[in-house]
Amino acid sequence: MLLALLPMALALLVLPEGERSVGVEFGSMLGLLALGVLAMQLVISGRHRWFGSGVGLDNMLQVHRQLGIFALVLVLVHPAVMMFSNPDYVEYLDPRQETLRAMALILIVLATSVLIVSSLWRKRLGLSYEWWRALHGALALFVVAGGLGHALMVSHFTAGVAIQLLLILLFAIPLGLLLDSRLLRVMRMRRRPWRVVVNHAERGDAVSLTFEPQGDHRLDFKAGQYLWITLGKTPFSLQQHPFSISTSAAQPGRIGITAKCLGDFTCSLPDVVPGSLAWVEGPYGDFVSDPHNPSGIVLMAGGIGVTPMMSMLRTYRDGSVKMPLWLVYANETWEEATYREELDELTKALDLEVIHVIDQPPEGWEGESGFIDEALITRRLPADDGRREYFICGPAPMMNATEKALRSVGVSPTRINSDHFDLV
Repeated sequence: MLLALLPMALALLVLPEGERSVGVEFGSMLGLLALGVLAMQLVISGRHRWFGSGVGLDNMLQVHRQLGIFALVLVLVHPAVMMFSNPDYVEYLDPRQETLRAMALILIVLATSVLIVSSLWRKRLGLSYEWWRALHGALALFVVAGGLGHALMVSHFTAGVAIQLLLILLFAIPLGLLLDSRLLRVMRMRRRPWRVVVNHAERGDAVSLTFEPQGDHRLDFKAGQYLWITLGKTPFSLQQHPFSISTSAAQPGRIGITAKCLGDFTCSLPDVVPGSLAWVEGPYGDFVSDPHNPSGIVLMAGGIGVTPMMSMLRTYRDGSVKMPLWLVYANETWEEATYREELDELTKALDLEVIHVIDQPPEGWEGESGFIDEALITRRLPADDGRREYFICGPAPMMNATEKALRSVGVSPTRINSDHFDLV
């Protein structure tokens, strides 16, 4: 967060001549804070492992979204405060006074608004992930460049050459990191191609793809982590999507994913032909467990959110892990329970209890029905001992309800790990 405050800190080192009202100075500070928040966003979007390590994808995504909304508020409030404190600043938005400046400032406000609206309501707007990604990147660079140019041209706090150079450097570093993630990292991926070797249909309108490296490289990962995959002849593509790894971490030379038909890209996966080229970036994420926890772990999945749990269970099986395990697995119907046959086999290899929860159970169903709630947790799981870890993955409503139920029975939020698989 220090990066977001740096433009303001640099400005406070300068004592410009001339008196301005408190409101105008406050408005200027809001603009500089907006600039710092935008620089912070560039770093977050680069998916750098050293940044936010231990925070997790879900939390990092929430930070990115909230900072985006905060930046929009700052971009809107900054000129409002300035103009309210001194009506002369209305001229900045008057094309008759200076057309280029006015149009640039208006476009920055509009671009920031479109950035946030398209990110929060992409699906409602009918934007494909690929088109949204292109739009998001282009608008973000425009807003950052326009904001930096505005700060340098206004030059009240940034009149000195030293301050201007420091401000440019402040943005050159995040932009360099972004260039590394969007170009140099992709160029490195070209040297490590993978191929699809298995395309297998699963229950619940899902499909599993298995990849093997074309060369002597491999992907070392921890069970529960995720990666970004691009399918096609080149890694230079907007079609790059995140997937939790579903295979065992004990077999890093062979990785797999399982996805349900939820959009244009995932619905096309059944048509992927074995032998197709794939490009893998990762692994990422901190949705990982301690395989030596004597109290064991509880896995709570909704639908295809069971994918990272399967990686954990397969890894425990291959590593002959001996600790108590529970999987609470919620599905709308019994037929949609992906991996259910393999889960039966895993109960024989592990100290594992699988608790199926079916919203619309078949006739004669004797298991749990409805949703995961406090009553079910109390009835089917052992009392929390203060050490057991809980992992939740699934649709947002299911995750929110499950987290609330766990907290209501006394589970500390510090031992509840969540992983939202619907990123944007």
